[in-house]
This record gives sequence, structure tokens and C-alpha cells, in this order.
Amino acid sequence: MKLFWLILAGACVAVAAVFLLRGDFDRAFVVAAVGMVAWFLNYRMQVKAALAARDSDQEPSDGDDVRQNRER
Repeated sequence: MKLFWLILAGACVAVAAVFLLRGDFDRAFVVAAVGMVAWFLNYRMQVKAALAARDSDQEPSDGDDVRQNRER
């Protein structure tokens, strides 16, 4: 899914550039805004995956350790 958002963002940049060359600034702005949203969603998914991987590495294997750490 990350690749989908990245491809969509790139396509939106290309389409916005075409609209800019034609002088249609309103459509270029809208398409560029959609591209930025797609880029943000790509970035968000990358960060979410990195955080999930980091959290899974740091979790203790025994649930008792978690309870003892919270009581302190």
C-alpha cells in the first residue's frame, strides 16, 4: 500500500505540472494538493510500520515484567 501512495503522489505531480504549463492554475493546485495528501499517507504508513517494528522489538516476553514496571 505504501508503494500505491507513492505512485499516486508522483502521478499527481506530473499531472499538476501539465496543468501549470497549460495555465490552468486552479486545477494544478487541486491536483498538487491531492498529491501532497498521497505523499503524507505514504509517509504516515512508513512511520507507522517503523514504530510497530520498534515496539515489537522492545516488548518483554513475560507479562509479569510489565506489571512490575508499572507498579514502580
